Amino acid sequence: MPELPEVETVKETLKRKILNKTIKNVTIRYSGIIEYPSCDEFKKQIKNQTIHDITRLGKWLIFCLDDYYLLSHLRMEGKYFLKKESDEITKHEHVIFSFSDHTDLRYQDTRKFGKMLLVSKDKLQEARPMKELGLEPWDKKLTPSYLKEKYKNKKLPIKSVILDQKIITGIGNIYADEILFLSNISPLTKASMLTDRDLSNIIENTKKVLEKAIKQGGTTIRSYTSDLGVTGRFQNELYVHCRENEKCLNCGNIIVKIKVGGRGTYYCPFCQKEKEL
Repeated sequence: MPELPEVETVKETLKRKILNKTIKNVTIRYSGIIEYPSCDEFKKQIKNQTIHDITRLGKWLIFCLDDYYLLSHLRMEGKYFLKKESDEITKHEHVIFSFSDHTDLRYQDTRKFGKMLLVSKDKLQEARPMKELGLEPWDKKLTPSYLKEKYKNKKLPIKSVILDQKIITGIGNIYADEILFLSNISPLTKASMLTDRDLSNIIENTKKVLEKAIKQGGTTIRSYTSDLGVTGRFQNELYVHCRENEKCLNCGNIIVKIKVGGRGTYYCPFCQKEKEL
């Protein structure tokens, strides 16, 4: 599943390939991808719009057009590919943006979970996805006191809470495991029990892990690749995620896999001891 570093990689790759291209038409082959507005309005409004920039907020890509922002969430397996207009359309290419230079930007999504919204430029902050997002990992407002206030009534395990996009946006399952390992925090510890030092460690290691992953182009696990087959290298740097039954690189004990909130979770029980009441 693409997380913040993978989405950042997609953003930077696409910026090198599609800026200043003008959309002459869009073909929607699966309407469930388009969350807002209706498919007919989406096609009408985006026609003849030029892509001037691409930014990111959390796991959302934001395509900056003349009069609109196109918001795109890749969800589980969404990918973008730049192809020739004459290239054969494959089974899972569900939204196709045709440019005036006879190239296509094709959105491929095997599981069809991805979402797109087209909003006018003065309505971006009112769009539901934007309103619901928490702080970016590098936001100066992300402090131990901010997390303490957000976590104080959270009785759920920190592994579940750290994935809450309404608190910190952009952290997904892979990087949550890595952040908690580097912070010496058990994924089973209740969020409300974390100390100020724990919260500082989470903030510091969130930045450290995500920055390193971005430099490595993200993590390529299972089916994830970014635009045009660009793959990440951060999977070679993982301490615990997907390392079940292997030795911990820190202490030599065995890494285990458990389920926390329905999510596969990897950790070292020796380095990440659960806090007791």
